[in-house]
Amino acid sequence: MPHRPSASVHSLAPAYTGRLFTAPVPALRMPDESMEPDAAYRFIHDELMLDGSSRLNLATFVTTWMDPEAEELMAEAFDKNMIDKDEYPATAAIEQRCVCMVADLFHAEGLRDDDPSSATGVSTIGSSEAVMLGGLALKWRWRERIGREKGGWKTRTPNLVMGSNVQVVWEKFCRYFDVEPRYLPMAEGRYVITPEQVVAAVDENTIGVVVILGTTYTGELEPVAEICAALDNLARSGGVDIPVHVDAASGGFVVPFLHPGLVWDFRLPRVVSINVSGHKYGLTYPGIGFVVWRSAEHLPEELIFRVNYLGGDMPTFTLNFSRPGNQVVGQYYNFLRLGREGYTKVMQTLSQTARWLGDWLAASEHFEVISDGSAIPVVAARLRGDRGYTEFDVSHELRTCGWQVPAYTMPANASHVSVLRIVVREGFSADLARALRDDTFTALAHLDKLKPRGHFSERHFAH
Repeated sequence: MPHRPSASVHSLAPAYTGRLFTAPVPALRMPDESMEPDAAYRFIHDELMLDGSSRLNLATFVTTWMDPEAEELMAEAFDKNMIDKDEYPATAAIEQRCVCMVADLFHAEGLRDDDPSSATGVSTIGSSEAVMLGGLALKWRWRERIGREKGGWKTRTPNLVMGSNVQVVWEKFCRYFDVEPRYLPMAEGRYVITPEQVVAAVDENTIGVVVILGTTYTGELEPVAEICAALDNLARSGGVDIPVHVDAASGGFVVPFLHPGLVWDFRLPRVVSINVSGHKYGLTYPGIGFVVWRSAEHLPEELIFRVNYLGGDMPTFTLNFSRPGNQVVGQYYNFLRLGREGYTKVMQTLSQTARWLGDWLAASEHFEVISDGSAIPVVAARLRGDRGYTEFDVSHELRTCGWQVPAYTMPANASHVSVLRIVVREGFSADLARALRDDTFTALAHLDKLKPRGHFSERHFAH
C-alpha cells in the first residue's frame, strides 16, 4: 500500500489576501493572541506602502539613500547602546573619532592628531539635541559672567537673538529653558538676518546670537562673518561682548566642500559653538548630529555628568541617554568611504542638479526663484503674479504624480509670501530631476486651465 502523506502536507494555507484579514488585528490595543513572524511582517509592511516614497520626498533634508555596505554595517550595530562605552569601546572610539573629524572640518582650536580628547563635542540624535546643548552652554556661560555682577543672574531674564527663520527647535529651547527669544523679522525679498538687526537687538542679558548656515525656508547662508564683525566692533567700542552659535544643521557638511573659501566657522574668534546634522548632508540615515565647541573652556563643567554604573567612569553631556550606536557607525563609514574628495564630488553634483532645476524655474514664465541651489543644494521659488492658483495648488498637483514638494508661508513680516522648496539630496539623480521638471510642466499646464484659486491653500497646515 503506497505511503499516504499526512493531512498537514496536503492542507493548503488560506490565500494571502484572506489570511490577514479574516480576523482583524486590533489597532489601539495589544492583540490577545500572537501571530507568526511572516504574518506580522506582511501586515505592517503592507500598511507602510501607504506612505509616500522617501526618495521622492523633496521636502526633507534627511538622507534617504546610503551605500548597501553602510546599511549592512548599521544593521550589525542595531543592538549596541551608544551610552555603554565601557561595554562597546570600539563604538565609543568611533564616536570620538567622528567628533574629532567634525571639529577639524570646522577649524576648532587645540586639536592634536594623537589626542582624541582634544576635540570638545559630542554626537547627538540630531541637530535638535545638538541645539539644546549649544544653547545650554551659552546660558551657563552667561550665568557665570552675570554672576559676578550685582544681583547676579537670578534677577535677570536671559535672551537669545535669532531670526524668525530659525527652526522650531530654537523656540523649544527658549521655552523649555526659560530664555526670552528675540526674533529678528524677515522682509519680502530678504529672508536672512542682517548685522544691523543683530547689533540693535543684543544687550547685557543676551546669552548669544544664532546665525544659520543654510536656512530651512530657502537654504540661504546668513552672513556669519559680517555679523561677527559687527559684534566685534560693538565690543571694541565698549558695548556688550556676545558669543555666536552657528546653526549649520543643513550647511555644515556642504559649505566646507562647495565653498571652501567662505569663512564662517571657528576661524572667526566670536563663533564658540556649531551644530550640524549628519543625517542631512552628512549623508547618513536619521538620526545623527553633532555639536562641537571652539575649545573646552566654552563647555561649562557643570553640564557634564559622570556615571559609573555601566562599568566605568564615563562623562556624559547629552540630553538623551540610551540610543543605538548604528548611526555613528554609518557616519564613520561615510567619513572613511568618501573623505574630503568624495564629499566635494557629491556636493558639487548635487549643486549642479539643483542649479539646473533653478535655472529651468527661472527661465519659465511661472516662477520667481528665491534660491537657485548655489548656496546649498536647495531651490526655493514662488509663482509670478496672480496666475489663478497658488503654490499650495502646485504642491497638491505634484503629489498626484508621487512628488512631495512642500508649499509653505515665509516667517514673520514676510508671511504673505508663499514658497515651493525642492531639496536635492544624494539619490535624487539628474534623471529624476528631469522627470520632476516634466511633471511640473504638466501640472502647471493643467492648473493654467483649471485655475483653482487657492483651493488647496485652506486645506494646508500652514493656513
